Amino acid sequence: MVSCRVALAFLTALPLGPPPGGTWDLRRAAPCFPWVGALLGGLFYLAAHLLWALFPPGVAGALLLGLWLLFTGMLHLDGLLDAADALLLPADRERRLEVLADPVLGVFAFGVGAVHLLAKAQALAALGPHPALVAAPALARFFVLPASRLPAARPGGLGVRVRGAALGAALPPALAALLFFPVPTLVAALATALFYRLALARLGGVTGDLHGAAIELAELFFLLGVLALGV
Repeated sequence: MVSCRVALAFLTALPLGPPPGGTWDLRRAAPCFPWVGALLGGLFYLAAHLLWALFPPGVAGALLLGLWLLFTGMLHLDGLLDAADALLLPADRERRLEVLADPVLGVFAFGVGAVHLLAKAQALAALGPHPALVAAPALARFFVLPASRLPAARPGGLGVRVRGAALGAALPPALAALLFFPVPTLVAALATALFYRLALARLGGVTGDLHGAAIELAELFFLLGVLALGV
């Protein structure tokens, strides 16, 4: 329970405060990541019913995206923007790592961020209240666990702190997504794998920002897969 509380406090903007003892043991908390995602997805699913009852789909989709960003504290969006600047910049590995750690956003961050948010808002508007809203955040956070076995781009970062997390307790939400949405799950898995492959090629490893970016991309491609297949 303590580990799940740590996961909930780390992955959401809920005012839970620091964990008991002030120790953020993310390796032990990581198996709870998909469950936190499922909880968030359940809140989004319930909110969608209310929003679609009050507003046209376009407005409701934009407001739901706003809630999505609010409840996650924009943590993963921040990772996506930083990753865009670092991975798309024509530079060597050391310069890319400097850019990844720089809080100042560049043109690649604005371009990727704009397209990502527009696509996600439109996908949510088209889907409406749909069970995929529960599956997407759960599955996306599951992908972080196997990816945590990849080499770390730099020592001491978040990519190291989740390394070696157990998969067992995290499997049920991912298996449920695979059962009910098999093809969108595979689409999201492929998009995530290609992203991590790019990160390994350009940075030699992964970081916490890259895990956050992978979560954002997995959510988006899962939703797009659901839309494309009409499931």
